[in-house]
Amino acid sequence: MKTRDRTPQTVGALRAAFGPEDSAADAALLARLAARADRAGLVDVAWRRCESPVGPLLLAASPRGLLRVAFAREGHADVLARLAAEVSPRILPAPRRLDAAARQLDEYFAGRRRRFELPLDLRLAHGFRRRVLAQLRRIAYGATASYAEIARAAGSPAAVRAVGSACARNPLPLVVPCHRVVRSDGEIGGYRGGSEAKRALLALEAAQA
Repeated sequence: MKTRDRTPQTVGALRAAFGPEDSAADAALLARLAARADRAGLVDVAWRRCESPVGPLLLAASPRGLLRVAFAREGHADVLARLAAEVSPRILPAPRRLDAAARQLDEYFAGRRRRFELPLDLRLAHGFRRRVLAQLRRIAYGATASYAEIARAAGSPAAVRAVGSACARNPLPLVVPCHRVVRSDGEIGGYRGGSEAKRALLALEAAQA
């Protein structure tokens, strides 16, 4: 009951964070308070935003590891609201927890990184979806696999549509490379970040492979 009572207030605060910018002094105070709360172990989900060639990204992490990567088209405020409701209302912007993730993403987009080395919190994926994510992480940089191939590797050859659904709901795109899964007929298929982002990522890796 306490979590349910607190969540709407948290959601309202999250949405307000994406409204008009506060003064520099207020922003600095918020950053100091968030950092202090994170050091004290009071933040269950820390988040930050970073720029990328495929648009602004939202990164969120729990103490276990990276929890969510979200594209702008998903609605960052909406993503944070869902995390507050589904994971914990104790969610604050605490960028330092995500420094390593942001740095590795920068290296990836610059063509200097082919594999992410980050602790991951996969609690947002369950059952068959979790098995699919495990297979996605095995697709080499610059390579692709079909949805049918991933279904077979995950132990359910007939579950091609379920693989597509798992990719579409992948909570950690880029880091868990669902963009490397394409259709058997050669079409690139759908992507959480949009088809243009998927094409850009495949082109980036093809150029570096």
